[in-house]
Amino acid sequence: MCHGFWLLLRATLPVIPVRLMVALLLLSVCCAGQDSSDNAIKSTEIKSSPINVNWLYGAYLPRNVELKALTGHQRMQLYFRQTYATWGIYAKTAAFSLADQADNSPPEWGDGADGFGKRFGSRYGQFAIQNTLSSTGNYLLGYEPRYDRCRCSGGWRRVGHALLRNFVTYNSTERDKRPQIALYLGAMGAGMIESTWKPGAEDPWRSGYQSVLTQVAFGSFANVVGEFAPGIGKILKRKWK
Repeated sequence: MCHGFWLLLRATLPVIPVRLMVALLLLSVCCAGQDSSDNAIKSTEIKSSPINVNWLYGAYLPRNVELKALTGHQRMQLYFRQTYATWGIYAKTAAFSLADQADNSPPEWGDGADGFGKRFGSRYGQFAIQNTLSSTGNYLLGYEPRYDRCRCSGGWRRVGHALLRNFVTYNSTERDKRPQIALYLGAMGAGMIESTWKPGAEDPWRSGYQSVLTQVAFGSFANVVGEFAPGIGKILKRKWK
């Protein structure tokens, strides 16, 4: 199945927009990670821990776990897992780097293995900086850094919750909603900083703006996947039995 997907991707590569291709690449990584031993399913099982990080959709809170403010130590644990210790950030980095490679961006890095290595390092640096800035901002503001699965029923209500949570979060009360200030300032800052080591006269404001748009698109996609992950896991489990 995944082999056929890769053939289709290669055949349509010249006409697929870069952002859409990133999503397809992430799905292909998901295919590659599946196996009959249910290792892939474990990442979608409901856990009782307040600190969960999934390889694809990031930090989340299961529906059966009470939404309580994280301690400073828990925030540090979450940051470390998201940025360094969970292989998802490396899969995400590889997917975006492959999209950059296909788009030959920036062209000064070439299209060979050396160019891919530079793009991978650049993307990882961007994502690590974004996590650092966002985590610091959320800590200072007392904002919730995790995605909480909707305690509601109905597919469209859950989709609406997932999309809304990409733009708003909770303050320290874990009830009152606030704009995702730290998340998007982190994305903006990371994009601007990344532009400083890229070749050519790249406009940092343009890079920051593009990083914000990426967060809008990928964050919405990741939240929707995270919202329905337990159901997706059950389907995959039945399929691979």
